[in-house]
Amino acid sequence: MWAWALLPISLTVLGTLGIFAVCAVAVSNGTVNITATLPYISTCGNFNPQSCFFSQLANILLWIVAIRFYQIRDCGLVTRGKTVLNVISLILGIMCALGTSFTGNFQVHPLLHVLHLTGAGLAFFGGMLYFWLQVFLHKDTCCVAMVRFILCLSGSIFIVIMFILYFNGYHSIGAACEWMAVLIFFILFGLFAVDFQHIKDFKVVVQFSLKVRNADIMLLLLCTVYSLDRRQRSF
Repeated sequence: MWAWALLPISLTVLGTLGIFAVCAVAVSNGTVNITATLPYISTCGNFNPQSCFFSQLANILLWIVAIRFYQIRDCGLVTRGKTVLNVISLILGIMCALGTSFTGNFQVHPLLHVLHLTGAGLAFFGGMLYFWLQVFLHKDTCCVAMVRFILCLSGSIFIVIMFILYFNGYHSIGAACEWMAVLIFFILFGLFAVDFQHIKDFKVVVQFSLKVRNADIMLLLLCTVYSLDRRQRSF
């Protein structure tokens, strides 16, 4: 059903507009001064109400990661040998969502600086590894596969440069790399619309079972099952 494709698209659109809105609010209330230096996104969201945006973003990320995991697992999109990679991608996706939540909830503060940097590391490195696995997990159409590969390569370069510049004191250029990396993340999540359009239905129920697979344990709190249109596997 094409309506499910709106979930990743909404994340891309709202996320992109959201980070610029966060920056605009931060400038308007004097939190940052863009005439002095280009601020990091997390610096713009250092105070309320801007910081609330990142926590809400993590909620949408987690749902997309969960749906994508079940889609790959139950619809035969990967060979038997790649099942472990699908589980690893789930873990990395959860790390990305958790890191995004950490970044929003533990602002740039001397006492919380370590937690803030930990969240940023989880979000950026966990998220990029997640998308690299998505590139290799199943065969996309040539066009989509190439776009994903180029975006992953570009995002990886921006993230590495960003952290190098950050720890060497070149914050303006590092912040520019962060903005580019985040925009690439949003585009990569938006590309899931190509895959989610094949989802027929998604239902939330409570399952009681003593025998669950390891990957299901991580998603037990979601209590999520769904049915997919198995007739459309050739994507």
